[in-house]
Amino acid sequence: MISLVPYTTFAVQAMAQRILHITDPKQIPFGSKSDALILGGGSNILFLKDYPGIILKNEIKGRQIIHETAEEVIIKFGAGEIWHEVVLWTLAQSYGGLQNLSLIPGTIGAAPIQNIGAYGVEFKEVFYSLEAYSMDSGRYLLMTSEDCRFGYRDSIFKHALKNKVFISSVSLRLTKTKHRIDTAYGAIETALRTRGIVQPTIHDISSVVSSIRKSKLPDPEHLPNAGSFFKNPVVSLAIANEISKQYPELKVYPIADPNKVKLSAAWLIDQCNWKGQRRGTVGVYAKHALILVNYGQATGADVWDLAGAIIRSVQQKFGIELEAEVTLI
Repeated sequence: MISLVPYTTFAVQAMAQRILHITDPKQIPFGSKSDALILGGGSNILFLKDYPGIILKNEIKGRQIIHETAEEVIIKFGAGEIWHEVVLWTLAQSYGGLQNLSLIPGTIGAAPIQNIGAYGVEFKEVFYSLEAYSMDSGRYLLMTSEDCRFGYRDSIFKHALKNKVFISSVSLRLTKTKHRIDTAYGAIETALRTRGIVQPTIHDISSVVSSIRKSKLPDPEHLPNAGSFFKNPVVSLAIANEISKQYPELKVYPIADPNKVKLSAAWLIDQCNWKGQRRGTVGVYAKHALILVNYGQATGADVWDLAGAIIRSVQQKFGIELEAEVTLI
């Protein structure tokens, strides 16, 4: 058995039977059936117990421009590339699209699974296609955005194709000119004003987003965590209006559906007085109520017990059931 502590940012105590490091699609053990678990950077996963099967660690690297015009570029990346290193490389080439997604942990191969998002931008907005292999047959798949069925922190890889395909590469469509500069979400505009920046570039946005994330989120190397543990709940406009009658300061964000809105899970949790609370080896980060942390030697069960208590308290106070953003194994 092999310890999984070094392979996830939560660093919980769990073991696996075997780990295979995959650097080339030819190494994928097709026909592994249901006992193989695909793992990228391990930044959005919580092992609730020991894993009895085989871990397939995706370490496929590489980057290649596959199409380019004067306005845009399509780049194919090996799925094992580290996400923030991809962001930094694209910025070094002055390609736009990923700046608001700076400093998100994990690999690019995990990005479509989670449809990662931050500061008003979602991964699906820059996604072009991906290559994957069926774990059962080894059949090659080329998947478009429609095939991936992206939703809020969701995709087909969490449902019909959960652990059934091995993503080997991800291609992104990025801008070379007329970059989208999105400053409306979170504290970006305030941070830009503080720096005296009136017309921000993609590099300015990335720098500000990275700075904000560093100020609010703990480094997993020093305080193990998996980033935002819960999804921001999406509720009907009627429910949000009802809650805001009692809590006028309720944080509400519009979404594509005019009859629904997204609420701040961090705000809901904070109103239940969880921020900074600690229970033995686990706790809620003092600077951000969405972050559950491992203070050392915690098990996945310890973390999930705390998460359950938070879910119950938010349900009791607001009538809203929080859903884990972190993948539970």
